[in-house]
Amino acid sequence: MLGEYPIEGRGAAEIAASVERSVGSGGLEPGELLPPMRELAVRLGVNPNTVAAAYRTLRERGVIETDGRRGSRVRAKPVTTARELSRLDVPPGVRNLSDGNPDPALLPPLADVLAAAAARADRAPVLYGEAAEEPELVRLARADLAADGVPDGPVVVTSGALDAIERVLTAHLRPGDAVAVEDPGWRSVLDLVPALGFRAVPVGVDDDGPLPEDVRAALEAGARALIVTDRAQNPTGAAVGAARARALRAVLEEHPGTLLVEDDHGYRIVDLPLHPLAGATAHWALVRSVAKAYGPDLRLAVLTGDSVTMDRVRGRQRLGPGWVSRLLQQAVAGLWADGAVDARTVSAGYGRRREALIDALARHGIEAHGRSGMNVWVPVPDETGAVARLLHAGWAVAPGARFRTNAPPGLRITVSTLGPEEIPAVADAVAAAVGPAPARRYV
Repeated sequence: MLGEYPIEGRGAAEIAASVERSVGSGGLEPGELLPPMRELAVRLGVNPNTVAAAYRTLRERGVIETDGRRGSRVRAKPVTTARELSRLDVPPGVRNLSDGNPDPALLPPLADVLAAAAARADRAPVLYGEAAEEPELVRLARADLAADGVPDGPVVVTSGALDAIERVLTAHLRPGDAVAVEDPGWRSVLDLVPALGFRAVPVGVDDDGPLPEDVRAALEAGARALIVTDRAQNPTGAAVGAARARALRAVLEEHPGTLLVEDDHGYRIVDLPLHPLAGATAHWALVRSVAKAYGPDLRLAVLTGDSVTMDRVRGRQRLGPGWVSRLLQQAVAGLWADGAVDARTVSAGYGRRREALIDALARHGIEAHGRSGMNVWVPVPDETGAVARLLHAGWAVAPGARFRTNAPPGLRITVSTLGPEEIPAVADAVAAAVGPAPARRYV
């Protein structure tokens, strides 16, 4: 064991494994600074190149990050971190507005469709060697995509949006490649990209989505892929409008070799029209998860894209899990066919809560954003202090550090279960925690 650092080993693989064990057990915590490579080499009695190789392995695995002369530190949400270390601790009696979950009251009942799918499976069980996709699910998905202007392409079923994004990225990219990501953006993507060995390049976001000038700069600097959230962007609620879509397509057409990945995060919970970017580049993919509209535990998403990308994704999936449960696919197809979720009703439910909170904050002179979806983003000068003061006042919100790289501090407030009687109290508490802020962009 190495003094104050719980790191040991003689070879690069042993040193890297030691760091991973320490991170997983909590001996090294998220954000903790690692010893400089030369210092660790001296203490372990090894060549500095050995430590450099170990650190490189850890970066590629998404365990640590390096910031030039500032050194290397454990990532805020490393791949090997114990789950409880990265979870916001919400004490009993505190109202949780930090989790990003949908309103259970707006989710459809699942008992009947699951029972029907199970009965069908009893009559004709799916066996090895059969098609990976349920034909009715594919038919319904393809019709929906076509109605929204998404180009024709094969449909693949994955275990959620993040599974789809991972498979698309690894189908084209190699470790070390740069990926342009939204900032602020979905924290799972911000963690996934470096975990796969890629380099995240942040691009700014406003209420209409990624800023074209930032996207252009990222692509001109060598980013090989771009990940865009079309609607209900997490955490800001941004939605790509028609004008922004035209501007982004123009940038992408200047870089036709870019891998474009679109996440329609607002599928069936937003009634704003989709303005897809798909087809602006040779290789593209668009994913729609059922998690927000039908229930996170369904773990299912449909993915479409160009034929080469979908063939690679399907081929790699075949070598791993094989397929997503056809029984589950049948249940989702039943929900879609029955119209179990009305997007206008759900969108209106979340919209009333977002707009009421944004208006209440505005009366306190506080800027907030939330064009679509179930979250409101509030720029603040000191998010750590604001989170602590709100927690003391009985409200748990998510610190913006979970969702940003270079973007200024902020808070994410999930409004999905907020009652109208609670909104003035939330706004008052936020005002007391952060004070009025001058209007400014949050990118």
